[in-house]
Amino acid sequence: MSTTNKIKLTSYSTKGGCGCKIGPADLSEVIKSLPTAIANPNLLVGIDTSDDAGVYKLSDELALVQTVDFFTPIVDDPYSFGQVAAANAISDIYAMGGKPLTALNIVAFPIRTLDKQVLAEILRGAGDKMIEAGITLVGGHSIDDNEPKFGLAVTGLVHPQKIRTNAGAIPGDKLILTKPIGVGILTTSIKKDRLTEDEVLRVTQVMATLNKTAAETMEPFEVHACTDVTGFGLIGHSLEMAKGSKVGIRIIANDVPLLPRVRELAEEGFVPGGTKNNFSHVQNSITFPDTLDQIGQWILCDAVTSGGLLISVAGDQADELLSKLKLAGVEASMIGETTIEHPGHIVVI
Repeated sequence: MSTTNKIKLTSYSTKGGCGCKIGPADLSEVIKSLPTAIANPNLLVGIDTSDDAGVYKLSDELALVQTVDFFTPIVDDPYSFGQVAAANAISDIYAMGGKPLTALNIVAFPIRTLDKQVLAEILRGAGDKMIEAGITLVGGHSIDDNEPKFGLAVTGLVHPQKIRTNAGAIPGDKLILTKPIGVGILTTSIKKDRLTEDEVLRVTQVMATLNKTAAETMEPFEVHACTDVTGFGLIGHSLEMAKGSKVGIRIIANDVPLLPRVRELAEEGFVPGGTKNNFSHVQNSITFPDTLDQIGQWILCDAVTSGGLLISVAGDQADELLSKLKLAGVEASMIGETTIEHPGHIVVI
């Protein structure tokens, strides 16, 4: 934590973290209006399947992975915000099976309203997280803005034959999630001073944890698809996988790991607007059991910031992968499976 932790950074934004994303329904409508891109055989992964990053082939042995992510403050401590924002941006490279290499800082900051030391702490937090990931900072860009925002444009490398996309799952795979959910509900509660200091530290630690160990652990396994769970929530990103892979997905609600007090705080009304937007977008493509109430449905759609990897692994390798992830200190859980029934649809049981 930084020495500027008396600053309530979240008070400078109306939305926080990945919850400030443009909603999936609005975004898909805008993307439809984009002109058709010139076909390029070296573009291995583009925008067609809403994947985590773009992949461009440089040679038979090497491909470039590129992504960008930035958002408004999700926690009050500037150093922690920098760490979370960096971990979140880097995560897309890990989700594609790549190794992050370089990054550019993206800064919007009210330089006349907030002390410059606050920005210095945000950059220090991000810098330390980049060092942890083995990334070289090569520059960045900043603007003066009334609402602080921070993130990274990250470049990585991957072998063209080892790319993990969100569109390769096959029926019979098991689904493993490597971080608990409920981040959106808890961080909304932070803005209302409803969390203890220990609870803030817990959710911050989850968000600031790199998906590096999870990505390295899954590398030798038969992983057919992978994505990281962020702003569109567990259900939203699962649905992208189901549609991209043309499979059905079955999620066992009781097996989905939640952070402490998520249900309690959701019942008190701390459900962010982004979470409700996620639910509205997916509700026609998902079947919930009668036993799961509205709060439970919202929780599964909760807008996550810097979430875990959702891994679709061959069914006969799932137990071993889960065991190795846990042994490596990853908070992993098996939460469901892919099916041949209802392609492009999710069934929660």
